[in-house]
Amino acid sequence: MKTLRQAKVGDTVKVVKLHGEGAVKRRIMDMGLTKGVDVHIRKVAPLGDPVEVTVRGYELSLRKADAEMIEVE
Repeated sequence: MKTLRQAKVGDTVKVVKLHGEGAVKRRIMDMGLTKGVDVHIRKVAPLGDPVEVTVRGYELSLRKADAEMIEVE
């Protein structure tokens, strides 16, 4: 299993599954990160938090903990 957190800068990956419960999972889905969507990794901060991605045509910053919940291929 590979998570969004493990993807390298410049990679474009596809969301396979969202892990997590309740409100946290809902918030991730509300940001546009749903099953089957392509995500491009733009930047990762020096300490790994946050991760900046492009999804559905807009830029989004994710916390490391949230990126760990997103399974990609």
